[in-house]
Amino acid sequence: MAENFNPEVGFLRRRDYRKAEGRLFRTYRPDDFWGLHELRPHIAYNGYWTNDGYYESGFVHVDNHWEWRSGHEIHTGVNFTHEGVQEAFEIVDGVFVEPGEYDHEEAQLVFITNQGAPLSLDMTARIGGFFGGDRMNLVPTVRYRFGETFTSELTWNYNDVDLPVPGGDFEVNVARLRLSYSFSPKILLQALVQYDDRTDLVATNLRFSWLQTANAGLYLVYNEIDDETVVGPIEKRREFVIKYSRIFDLL
Repeated sequence: MAENFNPEVGFLRRRDYRKAEGRLFRTYRPDDFWGLHELRPHIAYNGYWTNDGYYESGFVHVDNHWEWRSGHEIHTGVNFTHEGVQEAFEIVDGVFVEPGEYDHEEAQLVFITNQGAPLSLDMTARIGGFFGGDRMNLVPTVRYRFGETFTSELTWNYNDVDLPVPGGDFEVNVARLRLSYSFSPKILLQALVQYDDRTDLVATNLRFSWLQTANAGLYLVYNEIDDETVVGPIEKRREFVIKYSRIFDLL
C-alpha cells in the first residue's frame, strides 16, 4: 500500500505495508477411525513489512481440525507470532508497550458443537506469549436459530494479560450480540450490540434491508455509540443512513 493510503474506512487495518501469505491444506476422510468424518491438517502464514523493509508482524498457524459425523469439531493448533514495535504505544491506560521485537508461541484449542442444530456452542482458547508477557484469551459463543427466520449469536471475548511492566496485569472484556430476523428471503432486520469494558463503550447497529437481486435494494441503517469518555452534554453519537441501489440489465 502507498504511503498516503488511509485505512480508517475499516476494510484494512494498516497502511504503508507489503504483505506475504501462504497456506498448505490437506483433507483426509478415514473409513472408520473414532467416528471421525474428516481430518484437516494445515499450516498458514501471514507476514507484514513496511515499505522501507521493517518486519512488522508475522503469524504462523499450525493446526488440525477433527470433525466427527455428529457435526462436533475440535481444532488443536499452535501459533508462532512476531510483532515489531518501532514506537511505544499505550495498550491500556497508563501501560505502554516499548519498542522492540516480540516473538512468541501460543497454544490454541477450539471446540465447536453441531452447527446444524438449533442451539450450538463454540469455545476458543489461546494461551501464550504477548508483547514480552503472557496472555490467556477465551472466546465462548452461543448461537440459537429458530427455523429459517430468526438467528442469534452471543459472544464474549475475555483477555487476561500480564506484561512485565508496572500495571501490566489487566483484563479486557468485549461482549457482542447479533440478532437477525427474516420476514422473507429478501426482507431482513438485523441488529448488532457491542460493549467494551476497557473504554466503557456501547455501540449499536440496526439495519433493515429490502433486497432485489445481488445485494441491490433498499437499506435503512441506524448507528449509535454511547461513549462515557465524551466530555460535555452530548454523550451519544447517532447516525441514520438510507441507501438504495438497483442493477439494470442493459443487454
